[in-house]
Amino acid sequence: MSSSHQLNGPTLAPSNGEKAKKLVILLHGYGSDGQDLIGLGQYWTKDFPHVGFFSPNAPHQCGMNPMGYEWFPLAVERIGNKNTDYRGGAESAYPAIRDFVLARTEEAGLELGDVLLGGFSQGAMMALYTGLRFETPLAGILGFSGKMIDLDQAGEVIKSKPPVCLVHGEMDEVVPLAGSIDAAAALEAQGLDVRLKQCPGTGHGISMDGLEFAAAFLSQHLGKGA
Repeated sequence: MSSSHQLNGPTLAPSNGEKAKKLVILLHGYGSDGQDLIGLGQYWTKDFPHVGFFSPNAPHQCGMNPMGYEWFPLAVERIGNKNTDYRGGAESAYPAIRDFVLARTEEAGLELGDVLLGGFSQGAMMALYTGLRFETPLAGILGFSGKMIDLDQAGEVIKSKPPVCLVHGEMDEVVPLAGSIDAAAALEAQGLDVRLKQCPGTGHGISMDGLEFAAAFLSQHLGKGA
């Protein structure tokens, strides 16, 4: 496997002006960039002033949108196809994300248990793929509109059991709701604590009720900072 890329992208320091006590790392979707998901941090920072937010750009220019980035190549029309196998792409993207999480954690003088890894769509797939492979459990994994790439290997790939929050629009035509439902069932079968929010009337995006559900998950697992 080739050496991992050095990821970088927008960051948001704790709004209380102090050293971060917790970290949230957010992985953007296919064809987007870190600026897209750092907006979640801007939305949440008032309630979580002790948290530092990071949203790195994926390492590759997007094949179908040169203005954005991709964690791995894919044919957009096949995203929701259950027979599409993303394992090779996820495996190639994994080292850079793993190394980014470890580097930011070490720089902050924190432990993996202080870090929540989240993402949207392809980023949610990579958050699950990466987060479950740490031998020390993260504070949590948050997936918006995603799926579990290695669903049929859940028992083999899971190295730790962090709490997981999955949020998905019921009208999602890009990554169907079944992606999160199936992931929740597979993870619960392995003994993980999983919260699933199905958002009525929502397509491939993040709705306000989904944001509020995720904020409650953050509050439970990152605490409310002073």
